Amino acid sequence: MRRFRTTRPPAPAAAPRRLLAALIVIATLASACASADAPARPDAPGSTPDADALQVVTTTTVFADLIRQVGGTRVAVHSLVPRGGEVHTFDPTPSDARRVTEAGLIVVNGLGLDDWLGDLVADVGSEATVIELGVDLAGVTYIEGGAHAASGGGATDPQGVGDVDPHLWMDVAYASRYVDRIAAALTQADPDDAAAYEAGAAAYRARLADLDAWVETQLSSVPEADRRIVSFHDAFPYYAAAYGLEVVGTIVDAPGQDPSAGEVADLVGAIREDGVVAILSEAQFSDELARTIADETGARVVSDLYTDTLGDPPVDTYEGLIRWDTERIVAALR
Repeated sequence: MRRFRTTRPPAPAAAPRRLLAALIVIATLASACASADAPARPDAPGSTPDADALQVVTTTTVFADLIRQVGGTRVAVHSLVPRGGEVHTFDPTPSDARRVTEAGLIVVNGLGLDDWLGDLVADVGSEATVIELGVDLAGVTYIEGGAHAASGGGATDPQGVGDVDPHLWMDVAYASRYVDRIAAALTQADPDDAAAYEAGAAAYRARLADLDAWVETQLSSVPEADRRIVSFHDAFPYYAAAYGLEVVGTIVDAPGQDPSAGEVADLVGAIREDGVVAILSEAQFSDELARTIADETGARVVSDLYTDTLGDPPVDTYEGLIRWDTERIVAALR
């Protein structure tokens, strides 16, 4: 896969710990004035959590949905990055710090996607267990993704790939492995409800197996010569590897960057040379540059996809996200 990379500006310095601690105190005092019966958050569809539910903090609405599907009403999950937000460049607030201090379990992806939460956990002195869903995951073939190492994180894969792309969940079979890890973490944090977590995980794994087969069937209907794509950023390598697509290149190295004119020209040339049919982008990003490139090449633009975040119904669950993306990608490639 061709990569057209740019130099990322230095990451902003972390907030001093004393300042962060002061902000946490302010946020905690403010929260004490709020009602304990606050309305449901827009990122929390479904049944109301039990009064004694395990408090879980995670980074994205995608992971929050996976956790809820396993834990049901036995978990109260809060995604720090709101629906439609950008996990790569998210800047936590004092209220987010307070959430972390109150959590009984903290769930991140790792691999450079959301390492900022690990820093926050250390800064606030949280003693909650932190689970990394994507790190050292058994049965996974990691794909190189140096852009995420450049964005402030990254992890070296034991298979020798080097810095790896973190978007494992876009392969539904890998998302099922996330479910296994989530169920184990919930059971460790709340052993009294182990049977409920295992039952939730088993039911969810069955649905994901059906979803995985459905995606494979949909993509197999596209002629092999038409399965070449370009993506806005490196969010689709696992999806592509699982379902028979070829990622020819990416427009930006990581969200928040702009390619040079020369890099855009190189990408235009690659699209023409390889016969790329579609350019994939996500709803939270501007599609202006993707459409400029499409005008030069004749490729189709799909700009309402979701990878790192959920959206409005029917994209308010992980299963809905995968179905939504697949239907639009297949339509574009055909």
